[in-house]
Amino acid sequence: MKTRLLLLAACAWPLCLSAASYEIADVLTAQTAMDTRSKEWKPGAGIPLEVSGMDWMADGRLAVAIRKGEVWMLGGVLEPKPDHVTFARFASGLHEPLGLLRDGADLLVAQRTEMTRLRDVDGDGVADEYLTAGRGWNVSGSYHGYAYGPRRDGAGRLWMTLNLDMGDHSDNRAPWRGWGGVIGSDGEFVPMAAGMRSPCGLGANREGDMFCVDQQGTWIPTTPVYHLRKGAFFLNPEGIASENLPGSPLKLSAKVPQKVPYPEAVGALPEMRPPAVWLPYNKMGRSGTDLAVCDVGGRFGPFDGQMFVAEFTDAKVNRLFLEKVDGEYQGACFPFVGGFASGIVRLLFAADGSLMVGMTSRGWSSLGTKAYGLQRLRWNGTVPFAIKEMRALRDGFELVFTQPVDAVRAGDAGSYTMKNYTLLYSGAYGSDEIQAEDNMVRAAEVSADRLKVRLRVEGRRALYIHELHADGVRSAAGLPLDHADAYYTLNRIPKD
Repeated sequence: MKTRLLLLAACAWPLCLSAASYEIADVLTAQTAMDTRSKEWKPGAGIPLEVSGMDWMADGRLAVAIRKGEVWMLGGVLEPKPDHVTFARFASGLHEPLGLLRDGADLLVAQRTEMTRLRDVDGDGVADEYLTAGRGWNVSGSYHGYAYGPRRDGAGRLWMTLNLDMGDHSDNRAPWRGWGGVIGSDGEFVPMAAGMRSPCGLGANREGDMFCVDQQGTWIPTTPVYHLRKGAFFLNPEGIASENLPGSPLKLSAKVPQKVPYPEAVGALPEMRPPAVWLPYNKMGRSGTDLAVCDVGGRFGPFDGQMFVAEFTDAKVNRLFLEKVDGEYQGACFPFVGGFASGIVRLLFAADGSLMVGMTSRGWSSLGTKAYGLQRLRWNGTVPFAIKEMRALRDGFELVFTQPVDAVRAGDAGSYTMKNYTLLYSGAYGSDEIQAEDNMVRAAEVSADRLKVRLRVEGRRALYIHELHADGVRSAAGLPLDHADAYYTLNRIPKD
């Protein structure tokens, strides 16, 4: 049956980015329950819509997986000022689905034990067939034995990632725990990359390369964003036993180092590939979950081509700019918008350029006050004053701004401070910043159009995080930056 859900009051938390540019609106933060007399679904206490996967159907409805094993079809979520949302249950009985993708008229959903194709054969709006579409990994009784995905890369391959087991009943000798791979033409899991802990979010950039968000914990000093590719080992070795299985694309050639600075670990283990971006702990969040690439023709502001990363604990969204230097992705992360109602699990851009934000606290700690919800982040047409891009140069960095800068303030080297540091690579849970050193900003050169500033910086170090504060910069209209902070992961220092 279909019915309508009333919206709750809009989120009243302050935004991290200027409220003059981006606005959070509720789509759904209520529970639903079946009235035992009328047999109709109504707002009230009952089944929590804990969003764990989202994708758009061809007719404009939003397909939503919920953590407790169902898929719902929501209508009306993109109305300019919707008073209600229509919804209908499409599938049920799934085992903690943590990803959803439309494939033609079907849906692909990640369950713990398999990727499942949901198919409505008779056209009545309810799935009739639950078909195994991907398999080849194993699970135990571990609470954290999750599977994520699928998402397609530019070549059309379906990627999935597998959580490490943690706690009681864990067995990380089970095939491919902590690995990412693609689903082959025969439906079998083809392992590609290892060394992940909780690789919750997947997404391809405009070039079609696949990226993944992992979470801080053992061997993971802070939230990383990986570029997934064949033969890469990243950080966590707890599931590396699968390197001995047939089909493994890698075998570590040296012992995993322990209690060393991260750049030293990369030098000691040839198969280790650095994250494209580190998101420093607390400064950018504590538990990254998903990513979405903005490709909406400028309808979300001046950030097309960039990635947006969901943050669970701090209930916010961060922004990434990536570039490739000597064949390795690297780039900067920036704060963006906070104040969402719950811990964010899934992000998805809509055709109108807004960003759908799916949430559930799942009983974990989050700054959001609601247990779950679906909210929508919209740009209102006002261009924020922000650092749009931060690019590495052979002698420093180039900053690209969203609005022209005050040439005097932006051209003063004293308007900027920078330091760099790294993290300790060990089996401990997270890491403090270590080996911190200040960088001297020798000069700041403003471009003729006042949209770029070239910083000449001394003391940069490869494989270190470079933290920039541009507190002295003002726009031509005298405005301070919405966020004066940026964190650049310098995997390679350009030679040219």
